[in-house]
Amino acid sequence: MRHTPGVLHHGDASVGQRLTTEVDLQELAAPAELQGALDSMRQQIALQRGGFLRCLFVGEPGNGQALAAASLSKTAGVSVFRIDLSAVVSRYIGETEKNLDRIFDLAQSASAILFFDEADALFGKHTDVNDAHHRFANAEAAYLLRKLEAHAGLTIVAVRSRTDIDPAFLRRLRYVLRFHVPLHQPKRSLS
Repeated sequence: MRHTPGVLHHGDASVGQRLTTEVDLQELAAPAELQGALDSMRQQIALQRGGFLRCLFVGEPGNGQALAAASLSKTAGVSVFRIDLSAVVSRYIGETEKNLDRIFDLAQSASAILFFDEADALFGKHTDVNDAHHRFANAEAAYLLRKLEAHAGLTIVAVRSRTDIDPAFLRRLRYVLRFHVPLHQPKRSLS
């Protein structure tokens, strides 16, 4: 995996993009409960107690999950990378695991936040394990769960709905934040 400013690469494919914003957490016009949880996460990172901090952001795309992740990273003074799961998940056996290893290694060495956006497919319930596709998806999800548990940094997973998420994954989370309405922000934006 090579690293160019603002982008994570694996081979010729981009697997992640650095999120940046000029908006501090305090500038987000978030509902009080959401604002409090984001501030609590920031405090844990600032106190270097963010290790093994796993969070779920639940809400429709466009409600500010990426902005919240970028604002959190700006306020805490660490980088955040949005991981493109479609570029990470491979149809070849063992390649998804290798891709995840590289991503988590890079995040660990850079003390970066990992933001898995629109991750519903990977973290969803796979109850029908009779076909090879579902067995493969279960193995990938289980591997990612193990990587999340071992990662000594902040990991954020964004999904549309909590109801379709595997309960085994939900049990491993420290925070579940709901984004019901779009976050309001000053004129500055996410890049």
